[in-house]
Amino acid sequence: MKGNDHKSKFLLTNREREVFELLVQDKTTRDIAQQLFISEKTVRNHISNVMQKLNVKGRSQAVVELIKLGELKI
Repeated sequence: MKGNDHKSKFLLTNREREVFELLVQDKTTRDIAQQLFISEKTVRNHISNVMQKLNVKGRSQAVVELIKLGELKI
């Protein structure tokens, strides 16, 4: 991870960021779970938590918002 963006506080936890960085690479929930050594349910929970934080209804909407906020790079 690059540490060049020093914002006062990041919206995402490190784990949520890892999940979304894989999500934008077209990884499935299963792929992400295997890569991060967590369960698929945990992956879905992270995605769901982020959608709640952003007040959006879908994964793709969450990705768009995170990119706009500078929280995610593609």
